[in-house]
Amino acid sequence: MGTQQRYLGQKGLIVLIAFMNMIVPLSLDMYLPAVPHMTQVFDTTESVVNFTLVGFFFFMAVGILLFGPLSDKYGRKPMLLAGTAIYMVCSAACAMAPSIAFLIGARIAQALGAGCMIAVSTAMIKDCFEKKTRDVVLAVVQAMAVIAPMVAPIVGAWVVTLSGWRATFWVLAAMALLCLLAVALLQETLPEGKREEVSVLGSLGGLYSVGKNGGFSLFLLTVGVLSAPYMAYISVCSYIYIDFFSLSETAYSYYFAVNSAVSILGPVVYLKIVRRMGGRSFMNAAVFVSLACGVMLLIFGSAAPVVFLLCFLPFTIIESAVRPFSTAILLNQQDRDIGSASALINFTHTVLGSLGMVLGTLGWSSFITGLGIILAGGAALALAGWLALLKSGMLAKDLR
Repeated sequence: MGTQQRYLGQKGLIVLIAFMNMIVPLSLDMYLPAVPHMTQVFDTTESVVNFTLVGFFFFMAVGILLFGPLSDKYGRKPMLLAGTAIYMVCSAACAMAPSIAFLIGARIAQALGAGCMIAVSTAMIKDCFEKKTRDVVLAVVQAMAVIAPMVAPIVGAWVVTLSGWRATFWVLAAMALLCLLAVALLQETLPEGKREEVSVLGSLGGLYSVGKNGGFSLFLLTVGVLSAPYMAYISVCSYIYIDFFSLSETAYSYYFAVNSAVSILGPVVYLKIVRRMGGRSFMNAAVFVSLACGVMLLIFGSAAPVVFLLCFLPFTIIESAVRPFSTAILLNQQDRDIGSASALINFTHTVLGSLGMVLGTLGWSSFITGLGIILAGGAALALAGWLALLKSGMLAKDLR
């Protein structure tokens, strides 16, 4: 499937796709160690500073929804060139931000480019790989992507300590430049004969064509709701470790890195275990483990930083296994409008993740209590969606 990559080769293409999927966790996690102190830098509140996280995540969803369908009409490479260039320029703008308002605006524009990179690179997996290989590629991409949040806070803490928070955005701009050079060598993966011959508005109509598939949408919402508690964790973990548990920025980065490192087990679970136990059994286990983790956070999470970490770790594994598992199933349902399907998959995870970030920073008596409630509630909603899907008879073929 797809065009042979003369310059990048198959391995180079997989690395490029994985690199693009690392952009989002890098964009979020690189400067997390500095977030608690940025309130002093810009003389503002935690809620305002949090818009640099929430705003990025929300507008990344807009970029995903826009560029995914457009890549079905214009091809993958032109969209990737545009999205990567936007991300690079706006990363540099973030580094030079004179005010918190300017930084939030630059982050919003940066997010549009990141959304393009995520949506189009996911569509390329369907373009270029057969089903059996596609499942492995999705797992590999997920595994490589979780290296970013494992390393980013440690590198971010080091960069912030040596050069200040602005340097983290210069690092992101440099990485985007490397990505842009690789995209320039990419050979188009969607031939003109397979593109959607419709207007710009018509290409966006592909979202409706995919979304009206009830089984696709209900399953997507069922797995997508688990993104909310994980992103709630991302948005408040620095406050929990640094403010609540009184850890240093460096110590916080180590705890964060451990959680991220464990998430590498998710794709392994997907490849080694899910295929043996079957999709139904895995989904049953996923929702119940998630629910149990939420309850444990509420009861034990405030005891110590190690206890908090251990309560959350099983959910980290589940969430990182659900993503490639569900993406493979959802992509397999579509023979056309792949860009739109990729957009809906990533948009749903992103929007629900944004919601989780907002909920996580509400005025809870404790961020740990809030996170426990969000995790238990999200698991309960996932369970309700899963039971509704089982009862409806609209199960995807890979779940039957």
